[in-house]
This record gives sequence, C-alpha cells and structure tokens, in this order.
Amino acid sequence: MPAVRKRELTTPDLVLLSLLAERPMHGYQANLELERREVRDWAGISRPQVYYSLEKLARRGLVRTNKSDEPAAGPERTVFATTARGRAALADALERADWTMQRERPPFLTWVALSWQARPGVFEQQLRRRQAFLERELTREAEVLRSIRDEVGHRFHEAVWMVSLVIEQFRTELRWLRKLSVEVHRRAPARHAEYAGGSG
Repeated sequence: MPAVRKRELTTPDLVLLSLLAERPMHGYQANLELERREVRDWAGISRPQVYYSLEKLARRGLVRTNKSDEPAAGPERTVFATTARGRAALADALERADWTMQRERPPFLTWVALSWQARPGVFEQQLRRRQAFLERELTREAEVLRSIRDEVGHRFHEAVWMVSLVIEQFRTELRWLRKLSVEVHRRAPARHAEYAGGSG
C-alpha cells in the first residue's frame, strides 16, 4: 500500500497534466497561466511544485519534452506536452471516489470550535473580521465570474460552475455570520458537563 500511495499522482501533477493537454508550454509559461487563471484559489500548487511535477511527469512518460528557442524570461527552455499515457492517467485519477467523499476542515470552523477559550470580546471581533473578509472575496469572485463568462462565451462551463459554487458558499456563510452576530449575546456554556469535557 505505501508503494502504491507513493506513485499516486498529486494535485499539482493533475493540474499540470490538464493544463499541458490544452497546449504545450514550458514551466515559466505554466506558472504564468496558473496565476492568470487564479488556479491557486482551488488547487494547492506552488511555483516550485510546478517544476518538480514537470520533472516527475516527464520521468514517468506522462508528458513529452522538446526544446524551445523562445527568449522570453530566460534562456532556451524545455517545453512540455501531455502524452496519450498522461491523458489516460489523468482520466483514471478523475474516476477516483475520494474526490466526492471528503469533508473540508476550514480553519475558521476549527477556530469556532476552540473559541470558547478566547478572551472576552475576541469572538465578536473575529466574526467581524471573517465577515469583512468574505464580503471582499465575494466581490472579487463576482468579478472573476463576469470575466470567465466573457472569456468562455456561455454559462455552461466548469469554470462558471466552480466559481458560482464558491460564490454560493460565501453567501451562505455570510448569512450564517449575520445570524450568529444577532445570537452571540446569548452564548452560554454547555448544560451537561460530560459534553464540555468530562464531569470529573
């Protein structure tokens, strides 16, 4: 089992296989395109990981390489493109059940669970911070959605659906935060000692 897990494709691997299936590009171009598409909003992939994954995918025959004489941002670069084997590996990975059977553990949810230990006034302060952050992000994502629709030309595309989901999640949490802001003055400890960590 450990050996199988070690060989499994990571999120950066899959993102690059998908990107390079669209058109060949070198690592610097790939990083620029990932930034342009704001991929790091939905996938954990750093700039160093791009280069590491490209080398790994090339060793495994999932991307092919050739040289480019492009002078942009540096000397001659190695251009990568997804191979048929790479496309098959990506398709196989997208059939895994674990994509659909995992729960997220947002840091804010962890904070809420621990917040009863915070100093007086901190709970309300953090709620305001979270609300302000989500309102800024909601504005940004709405602009991203408009830009995507302009680029795609219709609303039946995975990029539109994905950003729409994020917007709905932000709106849902903002409604919850507003409700919580009204209820916070009624906050009280658990009535049953065993729930709070044991009755001693």
